[in-house]
Amino acid sequence: MSGEAPSPQAPVLRTLQRAVFYVSLPFFILALLLPVYGREVGADVVEIGLFFSAFSFMTVLLRPVVGWALDRYGRRRFFLFGLAGYALTMLGFAFIDRVWGILLARILQGAASSLLWLSARTITADVSAEEGRGLAFGGIAQASSQGSIVGTFIGFVLLNARVSLDGQVYHLGSWPLLFGFYGLASLVALVVAWRKLPETTARQERGLSRPIVWSRPWVLLLLVTLVTGASAAMISPILIVFLQDRLGVGVDVLAWAFLPSGLVWAFLPRYLGRLADRFGRKPLMVLGLVAAAVTSFVIPHLANVIALAALWAWQALCYAAGDPAEQALVADLAGNDQRGCAYGLYAFAADLGATIGPLGGAWLYQHQGARWPFYTNGIVLALCAVVLWLWLRLPGRDTVLSE
Repeated sequence: MSGEAPSPQAPVLRTLQRAVFYVSLPFFILALLLPVYGREVGADVVEIGLFFSAFSFMTVLLRPVVGWALDRYGRRRFFLFGLAGYALTMLGFAFIDRVWGILLARILQGAASSLLWLSARTITADVSAEEGRGLAFGGIAQASSQGSIVGTFIGFVLLNARVSLDGQVYHLGSWPLLFGFYGLASLVALVVAWRKLPETTARQERGLSRPIVWSRPWVLLLLVTLVTGASAAMISPILIVFLQDRLGVGVDVLAWAFLPSGLVWAFLPRYLGRLADRFGRKPLMVLGLVAAAVTSFVIPHLANVIALAALWAWQALCYAAGDPAEQALVADLAGNDQRGCAYGLYAFAADLGATIGPLGGAWLYQHQGARWPFYTNGIVLALCAVVLWLWLRLPGRDTVLSE
């Protein structure tokens, strides 16, 4: 026999991206409308806050455990469990109109998120060669963003659906219709993955993974991930409020202002990920941090919505190049038998920072002034960019945590 067997990379990644596209349909609109839905079912401000905290708490709690399990038992089953969890979450939103029901659904969604995204990242690392990982991770991010944009458009159509009969206009849109559709989409993703997604870890490797060596690059990456996650999260609870006060516009106008950045994420990460494969991980990661730092300094001085749209699109362009590089670096630093654990620790660091950050941002906003969360975030991100540039040493493209 001559020649090599065809690589499994392309069909596995296509299947993974299709499933991610379908399950991502509700992501943006859910973040936007969950507080509105919560108020309609009688939740107060504290309970609405619990909806978000419950999700974050579950991701922080579960991701290190899920990462270990991925290496011990394989990837496929956990990806399927994650898709099933998202389907049950959406159906829960559709049929339970009580505060306790939404809270339980958010807890389930947090668990599903941990299962889904860690397994998706690990599968991507398994089937992509080191020189093509930036492209592969960019493709996953792109599929998710495309699903979110399409799902948002469909969602608003469903919520506002009307029909006219005999001169009477009947409103057909409803929350159960919306979430029922998203639940069905998640089931489609589950069927796609069940039928076509193979296991990507050889059975004999399970349970034989060696412990991660806490090398300098790995520790530095985790620390920077924790700090930048906390710093960027400082502005999350006050961004929309600040922009409304600064620009004097409503949420609907701001949603349109963020559309160009959404389009960047929907169509460019796969292509920008190639830059990390060509020029290395570190330069693209530093570029993303510098772009975010500059954006954070500029936001308090914006004069109009057009400037906001241009600024956010530029940041998205740099982030869409930097994020696949960072995801690929985790795989570069992890051996073949410990990728799940590595992604679990990496995601844990990011989530822990995102849990801490909003408290600091709210304190700065209230006690130091509305601009200080943005300035502080810009300073921290810029310092992290300098730290990565000066101290992240990657001796070769084949660097791993264990030999």
